[in-house]
Amino acid sequence: MPKSKIEWTDYTLNPIKGMCPRACPYCYARRMYKRFKWNPSLRFEPQVMLDLARLPDNSRVFIGSTMELFHANIPSEWLKRIFGFIKEAYWIKSIMLTKEPHNLKPWNPLPCWIGVSVDGTDNAPLGRMLYTGFNNAKAKGKFISFEPLLAQTRLDPRDLEWAGIDWVIIGSQTQPVKVPPLKWVKEIIDAADKQGIPVFVKEPLATHYGISCKEFPKGMKDATTSAV
Repeated sequence: MPKSKIEWTDYTLNPIKGMCPRACPYCYARRMYKRFKWNPSLRFEPQVMLDLARLPDNSRVFIGSTMELFHANIPSEWLKRIFGFIKEAYWIKSIMLTKEPHNLKPWNPLPCWIGVSVDGTDNAPLGRMLYTGFNNAKAKGKFISFEPLLAQTRLDPRDLEWAGIDWVIIGSQTQPVKVPPLKWVKEIIDAADKQGIPVFVKEPLATHYGISCKEFPKGMKDATTSAV
């Protein structure tokens, strides 16, 4: 398996294929499906998860990088099987990301790290709208991915504590690149710093503003750097 181009993970696996039903306007995966005329129908390819057995110990693996796995259109049986593979691959640091945290509770405790993806445009005030259900999610670790950061979050450090956040990721929009104002970025970093939460600022945002935050939470930073 080739290494992922996503900076905070080592590999990506996508056992559910097709065009993501959430249809975010900036979704790169949907653009690729349209451009290359790939099969847009939702389908489960469980054999993809067998690749977990080939990876080195402690590999960070982002599962579902092109799909909202917790969307109502995704059959629960598919998720059950995915979680089964994750539990068997206990040596892997499995990671999932969602924009629908209200659908997480039935899966508690999740056998992976779980993140909520926020662009800031429909989550103000963030403390009330972002964490609907996420504060009740139980997982190996919890994080927020502010990517693409398209609006000011007005993030309150108390919200991070209340939701039990272990990690924060910040990134700009790509294709086309839209770099958020430094004020928005610093607001999130300052809130995380007040709670002692590690922050990972992705490229090109980090270089654009000369920000050196490439931090991992405890239990994630010792992942492998070797390819398979």
